[in-house]
Amino acid sequence: MSLEYAIPAFASAVVIVVVEKRWLRTGIFRSPSYWYTMAICLFFMVLVNGWLTKLSAPIVTYDADQKTPWRFPWDIPIEDFFFGFTLITAVLLAWVRQDTEDDPAPWAPEARSDGGGR
Repeated sequence: MSLEYAIPAFASAVVIVVVEKRWLRTGIFRSPSYWYTMAICLFFMVLVNGWLTKLSAPIVTYDADQKTPWRFPWDIPIEDFFFGFTLITAVLLAWVRQDTEDDPAPWAPEARSDGGGR
């Protein structure tokens, strides 16, 4: 088993957390808005990915040697959740990183100095 799908999936999640915590430091993981966004994306990911990867009639198949055997729920490979987390977080980090002093992220210290942000 070479896990050529699983290892990058898990590693990408670790890398994006390290990038945020050590380099970007946007504070996105402290934001309720971020977690609400992740919950909404997770809901739709489970619906769509569950339909695409269900073992009873798969539309998308995976090489068993490239991933772990763990699937949750509705036969979704757990690696898909890690890649999804990484992709959504990377996009949101890039977006938040573009904030300016005139338009900071709502959880940024600059936003709170004028009475609580937006």
